[in-house]
Amino acid sequence: MYYPSQKKPPRTLYKFPGGLHLPDNKAQSTTESTVRAALPGKLVLPIHQHIGAPSQIAVQVGDRVLKGELIANPQGRISAAVHAPSSGTVCAVAEHAVPHPSGLPALCVVIETDGQDAWGELPPAIDDFEHCEPGLLLERIRASGIVGMGGAAFPTSVKLEPENSRRIDTLVINGAECEPYITCDDMLMRERPAEIVAGIAVMKRLTGAANCLIGIEDNKPEAIAAMTRAVEQQGVADIELVVIPTLYPSGGERQLIRVLTGKEVPSGGFPAHIGVVCNNVGTAKAVADAVLLGRPLISRYITLTGEGVANPCNLEVLIGTRSNELIAQAGGYTGREQRLIMGGPMMGFTLHADNVPIVKASNCLLAASAREAPNPGPATACIRCGMCAEVCPVSLLPQQMYWHARAKDLEKTQEYHLFDCIECGCCSHVCPAHIPLVQYFRFAKNESWDQERERKSAELARRRHEAKLARLALLEAEKIARAQKKKAALARSKPANRETDAGSDPKKAAIEAALKRAAEKKARLAQQGVKPQNTDNLTDAQRRQIQQADTRREQLTDNVVSDDSAQTGASKDS
Repeated sequence: MYYPSQKKPPRTLYKFPGGLHLPDNKAQSTTESTVRAALPGKLVLPIHQHIGAPSQIAVQVGDRVLKGELIANPQGRISAAVHAPSSGTVCAVAEHAVPHPSGLPALCVVIETDGQDAWGELPPAIDDFEHCEPGLLLERIRASGIVGMGGAAFPTSVKLEPENSRRIDTLVINGAECEPYITCDDMLMRERPAEIVAGIAVMKRLTGAANCLIGIEDNKPEAIAAMTRAVEQQGVADIELVVIPTLYPSGGERQLIRVLTGKEVPSGGFPAHIGVVCNNVGTAKAVADAVLLGRPLISRYITLTGEGVANPCNLEVLIGTRSNELIAQAGGYTGREQRLIMGGPMMGFTLHADNVPIVKASNCLLAASAREAPNPGPATACIRCGMCAEVCPVSLLPQQMYWHARAKDLEKTQEYHLFDCIECGCCSHVCPAHIPLVQYFRFAKNESWDQERERKSAELARRRHEAKLARLALLEAEKIARAQKKKAALARSKPANRETDAGSDPKKAAIEAALKRAAEKKARLAQQGVKPQNTDNLTDAQRRQIQQADTRREQLTDNVVSDDSAQTGASKDS
């Protein structure tokens, strides 16, 4: 291969295993320049358009928003902000159909546009980014909601963090765009090369990479020429444009790194582990917009193509524009459409409805005819031909993974490096048994992730329960200790309390003294043989009363005796 922009000998290119030579089907959507799509009446903005945690909604129904205004904040380190693509009023915060293989709705902010497309206040441009603190640049990129534009939608600020970039020596810019039908990156490089190179310069500043390699497949001569001129004109040092052979999936991150550098990303690892950071050309352009213009990520290039659309083309669309409105701007359906695919024929997925919005990761709408996307025949038994292993660009054994995924033996699938699969679709494409291998692998991955989430949830619940039991045991021990301490204190103070109570209560002491004197007097009289009389020391009146009482008592006794005698005599007579 050659270097159009440098007077250097050709760089040695390396090969990755497997891969497929597929029909491009790109020319039909690159005959005209990209135009800006019409402003839609409503914009539907999912709050989860990226890898990581969903964004937190920052607006309410009825709020007026301006173009570029923040409507959802990032949650945590791996997340992304969402901004209003145009001015208008928030008319709903509700679930809406979104582009996802499951077809399930998701929470969205719906903006009714006012037709003015009025910008809100933007942060100031950072023109002298070469002397700007890396932290400020990263915060600008994070605040602008920039994610990977090649399809992964991983938050770009996380990739470019200095702690991840201390050992970065090579920045790889992905302009390969290897999947058939998709041409949005091709057109972006043709029409916006200066912005791409400016964004590359910002990313070089952040990563500290000594070298930058721009990889473009050799089926894009116009893009190669435009990028060559931009690199020469801007004079950014240490940028090399490398033309690579057209082979699917050379645009995969790991495959492109291997082709350009000869390095292989380790299993379960990341490019940063081998000193490389890889970003898409669309991401570079978005970084330039954020740093040099202060604009957040609110629009992108997208390809509309396939035999089912009247005028295949590329459009610059606002994020949140619904797919059916874009199809209408491309001339509408032809009647030959069999499936509407988000993405390309190899890695894309069929949409369940055409009213789903364009999101940050959307690169293509393929209205495929029956010829372009034929329904696969019924799956038959695997004949172990080995073709899937031959074309796998990661050197996996898809047939073995298939058996274990089908049996739901998830541990075995991971032993065969399930998570190294990039879901490129090469194995499914060549399978003579029409087995949807990629779907089995996606299923196994999702099941593994679910099990891992459940395991982590159970582990967290166990730890919380053990912590609760430990707290309760500690409280019970403290309660017992307090009770024992109180009991011991009471035991020590009881004799002292008795003595204190007896000596300190005057009334009780007087009673005890009187009782003591009475007892002493009684004992003394008993010793003298004198029986105490209660009639001593009585007055004359008291004596007369006593004598009268005695007389009455004697009379009463005599009367009772007479009555008894009379009753006894009567009894004898009878």
